[in-house]
Amino acid sequence: MNIETLREYVLQKPSVTEGFPFGEDTLVFKVNGKVFLLTALDEAPLRFNVKCDPDKAIELRDEYPDTVLPGYHMNKKHWNTVIVDAKLSNKQLLEMVDDSYKLVGKIKT
Repeated sequence: MNIETLREYVLQKPSVTEGFPFGEDTLVFKVNGKVFLLTALDEAPLRFNVKCDPDKAIELRDEYPDTVLPGYHMNKKHWNTVIVDAKLSNKQLLEMVDDSYKLVGKIKT
């Protein structure tokens, strides 16, 4: 996955906006005005922050300790930083994005 694929996927979701409130190197996606995904544009490999259920956040960090980390510059109880390094499938990565979108936007499935 690359930044263009991630961006296209996220922008297809209802009520999503994008912007640069923290500077030109950090792309921020919001749903209903609340941040649900952040990504640095100047880092390789790609990494992004997503909100996560606290129990699931710990579970993912334990299962993928080199790929899923406590959220960088975020509340580490509720946010993970995910490194896109081919250890997780695109499906797994997009599920994390979807979960964050649903949690922040309070969207029911």
